[in-house]
Amino acid sequence: MKRIIIDNGVKVLGLICCSAMLAVNTSCENFLEEKEVPRLTNDYYNSEQGVEAGVTSIYSYMRDFVGGETINELTEYGNDLITGGNDGWNRGANLYNTGMSSTTGACWSLWNSSYQAIGVANKVLESMSEVNMTRDKKEQYTAEINFLRSYFYFDLVQQFGRIPLVTYAVNEPKTDFKRASVEDVYKQIITDLRYAEEHLRETAGGDAQGRATKYAAAHLLAKVYLTRGSAVKDARGQKSTDMDSAYYYARKVIDSNKYQLQRNFADLWDINNMGNSEVVFAVQFTEDKIYNGNGNQSHLLWCSEYDKFPGMKRDMENGRPYKKHMPTNKTMLELYDRKNDSRFYKSFKWTFYCNNPTKDLALGDTAVYYSMYPKKNRPYKYTYLQWKAEDIDKQENGMTNRKNYPHLVKYIDPLRGDDMNRKEGVREWVRMRLGETYLIAAEAAGRKGDYGLAAELINVIRERAAWHDGETKMAQYWVEEGGEYNNTESTYEEIKVKAADLQNNFVDFILDERGRELLGEYTRWPDLVRCEKLVEYAKKWNPDSAPNVEDYHKLRPIPQNHIDRLNPKGSNEEEQNPGYF
Repeated sequence: MKRIIIDNGVKVLGLICCSAMLAVNTSCENFLEEKEVPRLTNDYYNSEQGVEAGVTSIYSYMRDFVGGETINELTEYGNDLITGGNDGWNRGANLYNTGMSSTTGACWSLWNSSYQAIGVANKVLESMSEVNMTRDKKEQYTAEINFLRSYFYFDLVQQFGRIPLVTYAVNEPKTDFKRASVEDVYKQIITDLRYAEEHLRETAGGDAQGRATKYAAAHLLAKVYLTRGSAVKDARGQKSTDMDSAYYYARKVIDSNKYQLQRNFADLWDINNMGNSEVVFAVQFTEDKIYNGNGNQSHLLWCSEYDKFPGMKRDMENGRPYKKHMPTNKTMLELYDRKNDSRFYKSFKWTFYCNNPTKDLALGDTAVYYSMYPKKNRPYKYTYLQWKAEDIDKQENGMTNRKNYPHLVKYIDPLRGDDMNRKEGVREWVRMRLGETYLIAAEAAGRKGDYGLAAELINVIRERAAWHDGETKMAQYWVEEGGEYNNTESTYEEIKVKAADLQNNFVDFILDERGRELLGEYTRWPDLVRCEKLVEYAKKWNPDSAPNVEDYHKLRPIPQNHIDRLNPKGSNEEEQNPGYF
């Protein structure tokens, strides 16, 4: 299928039109060198071509969050399942120290790109009243823009709490933006998404893969209701009907029959299977270097150091190892039924095959093997590395023990070109998939006390998670986990849940289930915050975070670049989140 191609000139259009917006730098010199800038003015939006270019431009801002380390830093550090590897342990978002401040680059990056996108959305919405196009097209574009605006506001409100809520075009310099309540931001998000869900098309059609659809809006709306309604102490404007709404919109996606779970969990991460039947919405990239910008750089951040071992050198298939994210002991030792839940062994890369022959290792031989268990008493020519629980608890300068661990396979990207050091990846960034839709519906049902329905929905995911009838299990099943050699029977009955399993500590159960299914998919920190579990979980399972994490860390600091431009400027309490002034 065709994917959206973002032209650099089109993106300039988006930046120029909202240059008065609160998030945009006052200097635009780096943008003025782009092609065709003279014709890209606000008036350009007063045409059907301009509206289409503007909408396409908004999509391009989604790429920014994985075009570096922004979303990784703000969602995967400092939680219970992931901590920093050798080159990421000391990030402020992981240590909850002064490194997380109003000048933190990731906070500004998220804020800046999001408000740029919102600025374009508001301008195009304003301009459409002057555009001569059919009613159907106008309705479609309006719905698409509402989806996009809500998408960015949802990311912002989860990270920063009270934020400026701007739903009109800013055409003149403006410096007096006030922060709206979290309740009002959620109201606007829901208003936008309900319109989008009602008016968007069921499929992307002939436009391009990557366009928002009715079911992308329904999935996001279900998650918004779930997030708002998860609050007990936090004031998000939650309503008694939020779980009903979350369930209703999640079921719309499930019952549409537009999407199907991939039968094998491993197939989700096959880069040749992008755009598969489970993907509800994904941010698109391209193998064309001209149009790919910074690309999707997530592949860099989950790799451990494999290229220093005998028989190995850095290559395209195994990735460029930045060693930023590593699993915690909870993930490796407690979270999974390692024998019967195939997601554990299918989520990580355990074996590296020789690509640099030595005296003892031929091309294709096993060169590096990661294990959960001690080395057995037999000769090994390859490097055998056991997961050691004590390693993660060491606080040594350099963190040399954090270079080597099985790395997550979900972002490996061998299609990024012929240069093994190239950072600009091409893998799509899946933001919504049917596996999560089922878990949203299950959580909504469970929070309403219907544990039977919750178990039924969770078991749809568990059935896929199990080893299947006829499936050749990975060798760990019998070599390390005590299974029988060549056993090809299903393990579903071993991991199937019952209603009674969910009645005590349901929130803890569903958080762990989301962890098993969505590990590393940029949902964990927001999940812990929305369930008001961040401090408890980080203190218990993340030794890096435990000494410093406090309740105020459930919000990020408002970027100083924004505060410095405010005029008039309010008090610290008005402009900044608690704990950061």
